[in-house]
Amino acid sequence: MRSSAIARRYAKALILIGRQDGQAEKYREELQSFVELLNAQPEFAATVSNPLHSTENRKRVLNAVLAELDMSAVMKSFVTLLFKKKRFGYIQDVNEHYQRLADELKGVVRAELTSATELSSDSFEQIRQSLSRMTGKEVVVEAKQDPELIGGVVTKIGDLVLDGSIRTQLKNMRESLKRGESV
Repeated sequence: MRSSAIARRYAKALILIGRQDGQAEKYREELQSFVELLNAQPEFAATVSNPLHSTENRKRVLNAVLAELDMSAVMKSFVTLLFKKKRFGYIQDVNEHYQRLADELKGVVRAELTSATELSSDSFEQIRQSLSRMTGKEVVVEAKQDPELIGGVVTKIGDLVLDGSIRTQLKNMRESLKRGESV
């Protein structure tokens, strides 16, 4: 819980800077690229994060890599600040929080759509448009399959869950029958 609060605080600070200078989307891309670099080069991430190496050597490695990257001065300063404040290990979480904040700033909502089988592109687009009308925002949908749903779809937007799966309908019917209600 504490690490999430720390990451959220740094992400909020960066989004405020991005909002002020109009570069929020650029910072989103740069932060995402840097995190992808860390994932692609685990030795680099481990070296910079490992307290067994001296702080000065880790800082030197980080600065050398940052000097080679095509990043804004703000993003380089931000990454350096995370390192100085011993928060570099939170950069993945900071990125996740920043991505959500940048989406909010653009009026974009992310949804997760789970279906029993792969949906046709027409069905997928109809669902996305319905969600956009419902929320009044642009919706980016991530689709996945779960054969246990039997049929139908389950959609999650933030804390809201829209469950139209056959599995849930059967479960509800079973509970109604147990209580002696008519279906």
